[in-house]
Amino acid sequence: MAVKIDEGTCVGCAACIDVCPVEALEMVNDKAVCIEDKCVDCGACLDACPVAAITL
Repeated sequence: MAVKIDEGTCVGCAACIDVCPVEALEMVNDKAVCIEDKCVDCGACLDACPVAAITL
């Protein structure tokens, strides 16, 4: 299972990308996107997101 990112809530700050230990997040059209095959559900991105756009 991979994290879910609410595109409408994401502000494109890339804070989640900076903390992801497995590089499972990337920016697409100024929004964070999860690469599901890489995500290990560690939750590091949840704490890093300043607008709570990420859920497990």
